Amino acid sequence: MAHQADVNSPFPSCDAYFETIQSRKKLPSSLQESLTSAFAQIPVSSFPEVPGGKVIEIPANLSVIDAVHILAEHNILAAPVRNPEASSNSDWRERYLGIIDYSAIILWVLEHAELAAVALSVGSATAAGVGAGAVSALGAVVAGATGPAAVAGLTAVAAGAALVGGVATEKSVGKDAPTAADHLGEDFYKLLLQEEPFKSTTVKSIVESYRWSPFLPVAPTSSMLTALLLLSKYGLKNVPVVEVGKPNIKNFITQSAVIQGLRQCKGRDWFDCIAALPISDLGLPFMSRSEVISIKGDELILEAFKRMRDNRIGGLPVIEGPNRKIVGSISIRDIRFLLLRPEIFSSFRHLTVMDFIKAKFSVSLVSGNTLASPVTCAPDACLESVMESLASRCTHRIYVVEGDDCEVVGIVTLRDIISCFIYEPTGYFDNYFGVAVKEMLKQ
Repeated sequence: MAHQADVNSPFPSCDAYFETIQSRKKLPSSLQESLTSAFAQIPVSSFPEVPGGKVIEIPANLSVIDAVHILAEHNILAAPVRNPEASSNSDWRERYLGIIDYSAIILWVLEHAELAAVALSVGSATAAGVGAGAVSALGAVVAGATGPAAVAGLTAVAAGAALVGGVATEKSVGKDAPTAADHLGEDFYKLLLQEEPFKSTTVKSIVESYRWSPFLPVAPTSSMLTALLLLSKYGLKNVPVVEVGKPNIKNFITQSAVIQGLRQCKGRDWFDCIAALPISDLGLPFMSRSEVISIKGDELILEAFKRMRDNRIGGLPVIEGPNRKIVGSISIRDIRFLLLRPEIFSSFRHLTVMDFIKAKFSVSLVSGNTLASPVTCAPDACLESVMESLASRCTHRIYVVEGDDCEVVGIVTLRDIISCFIYEPTGYFDNYFGVAVKEMLKQ
């Protein structure tokens, strides 16, 4: 059931996405209304707890590499960041600083890799020749002064140091930095992750600089419709559950957990009715084939991560040939292989996408692991089979392909699937989570 988007909405892109999905769905209005009404009556407290019953949290004073270890160890994409300086009886607003995820880590890696490359391009930072000026420029990163200005500042300092140290600077240091880093191997990895000031970069600084995942909590008494709308229409990957006046997070609802919960409703009339439909009857895939962002196997893995960063997406299909045949896929969580494996990271500036895919499986800790094929479905696949594929492979997107050449014609995400089961009643935004949205706008 589609509703006219609010032209004054603070989230026009969210409205456009959701209204398009709603307008394409071929579902009886009565079913959509009754299902949405049912979700509005179910409290968030009824949603299953995270595995083990305890939400994994990351202290804000941990290093980036330690945070990646925790995410990888628990096989999660994101975790709330706890302020270690907050008292045990603090309200959640003081206790939690935000959410750390692989999206923010990618931004940090790409930006700081450039800074590290610049430093190394003047000859191992020209050692003593860099002096206090370069230390100050590098230290700006830890202080949060990142971005093009910081890179430019460091480049100027490094160039001066190079002249003092006798290093040739016929070209700009900034331009030569990537080339220099290509030949530095383990030294590049060591500087970025094991040397100051990069080594001291904390989770707190990343959360404050790269807010890709807002901390938008709901209360245990909130309705599941609120959580589902946040995870679908408003594009959040996770929703913390907190009690007013209490310091700890009670639960952490993710898109993946919602899909698992919906699959457990198999056998109920409403679920079977929707799940049996082909995805095309539910308005999926949302984007046209010309809008699908992809990467070729012979392009650099660095370009793949940059493409995900620039387009704010969590994965890319790897294609080949004029027919855009899918031959693999890259996910935003793959950044962990760069940070946890020096042998991969040291050459990532000239590592191709396909070489990276092969490398990440060759170092897998799972014995006998083979190169996994990308998760795909046909345009006429039923929703239930798509949900099963996503759940069994623990992935967030499935690529829609057609023809013998498996041409990529679309993408279906967890967000899309959740959107199939609900719509937003008129006025619900203001009545139920207007306060939460105001919190997000402040971030």
